[in-house]
Amino acid sequence: MTDTHHPGRRSFLAAGAAGTACLGASWLLSGCSGAASGTVLPAAAPKGTPDRGGTLRIARPPASDAETLDPASSLSAYEYLGALYNRLVRVGSDGDLAPDLAESWETDAKARTWTFRLRKGVTFHDGRAFTSADAAYTLRHILDKATASPQAAVLAPLVDPKTLRTPDAHTLVVPLKSPNAEFPSLLTHYNCYVVPDGSAKSVGRTGIGTGPFKLESFAPAGPGRVTAYTDHWAGRPVLDAISFYSVADMSARANALLAGQVDLLSQTNLDFATARVVAASDRATVARVKNAQWYVLPMLTTDKPFTDVRVRQAMKLAYDPEHVVKVALQGAGTPGWDNPVPPDDPLHISAHPAHDPDQARHLLKQAGQEGLAVDLYTSAYDPLLTPMALAYQESAKRAGIRIRVKTAAADSYYTQIWMKKPLMATYWYTGRPVDQLFTQIFRSGSSYNETAWSDKDFDAVLDRARAETDATQRRELYGQAQNLVIEKGGAMTPMFADRLVGLSRKVRGYAEHGFEFDYLGIGLKGA
Repeated sequence: MTDTHHPGRRSFLAAGAAGTACLGASWLLSGCSGAASGTVLPAAAPKGTPDRGGTLRIARPPASDAETLDPASSLSAYEYLGALYNRLVRVGSDGDLAPDLAESWETDAKARTWTFRLRKGVTFHDGRAFTSADAAYTLRHILDKATASPQAAVLAPLVDPKTLRTPDAHTLVVPLKSPNAEFPSLLTHYNCYVVPDGSAKSVGRTGIGTGPFKLESFAPAGPGRVTAYTDHWAGRPVLDAISFYSVADMSARANALLAGQVDLLSQTNLDFATARVVAASDRATVARVKNAQWYVLPMLTTDKPFTDVRVRQAMKLAYDPEHVVKVALQGAGTPGWDNPVPPDDPLHISAHPAHDPDQARHLLKQAGQEGLAVDLYTSAYDPLLTPMALAYQESAKRAGIRIRVKTAAADSYYTQIWMKKPLMATYWYTGRPVDQLFTQIFRSGSSYNETAWSDKDFDAVLDRARAETDATQRRELYGQAQNLVIEKGGAMTPMFADRLVGLSRKVRGYAEHGFEFDYLGIGLKGA
């Protein structure tokens, strides 16, 4: 399951929005007239300084009734987390690691023991002081099997919760089971937001953290509200409050934005046609975030015919990623060439096998799969899943592969289809450090390993890369890991899409990196 997939369905605002704006699927399919058809999408959100105060209204996709504010959970209410909590370490706007609740960190010569120096003068929303005990407890909470955190599979091979040390109130020492030169980067994941010591049973309801906003109300899968925390260690946020609404589908969310009922569409990558309509409106516009989402066609390597590496290789060689980008994204993205590491990541390798339908036919013949016909599942959960599936279907015909595109219900897609069907469409946000990406999604046994791929060579290369303290050699090892994913893995990565974010023309200070924006600095003009 990706960062943003929350099963279940409950809507709010949708009915009113649908009646006040004429944006529907059938209308979009017939094309846009007038200004919308010729609209050039803006490259970024509106510039300028926001006014202090006001309430930002965010529309988000439907979520599970089991949704929680516990950041370590697989059912965490993602949109609330950056408002309510801080991490020890975050990813800065330049893509490098930056201090958050940890002011600095250091390791020994073997990258075996990491020491974090924690920020002083930080308080939780209930007035309690933040200390090293809270930092240690957060890691133990993630690693606790009862929490069932997705990040546990990443951290458990490295961290024994019993060995964590807190020599004083502002120092956390983390001895590792094996060397890892990239360990601080693993703490940037959103499951790693810091929670108060002993709060496992309550934090899912209270949302007590050290973030720029504190909880006023929260309903799982429904509306909620956070208000400015005036004692935040980095200063008071620009906004007075943020209101969250769960809106049933992408069209309803876009309609609510055009009607002026919401200010920002969270976790919604607008399709190109809808983005043009939004950008041409008087009330709303679009922020374009380059290569912010990567789209995947996972093949379950435990299910036939994808148990055979030759079939997996044929599926990759059969299609042209450049064709998929042209058709599905209308050019608003970059071909993936089956490498999940984004092209603008410093560790990305550009080498890849070329599109070769003849070689794909040859491999299928060797595997006894001539005339291969398979079902490819998709849904309307994300507007680009089906265009990607159809573009793949069209391209793979040249290799004699028959793809039957099956559309499943959006509200049950990530409970009934994802990781259950042999071939389906999905997406992830970029912004993960490479070790996090490989460990969480491709390493043997990870709960988010959506292809169930298990390769001893890949795992060994990843272990060597983690332990390598020389940056040049570590880069080479991560390159080897990418080659193994491309050549042997079960994930096809046709494209990286520019994320097209719908937002009100009043919004100022929206700057996204990874899959987050700055809750502290975002605001409204004319608030």
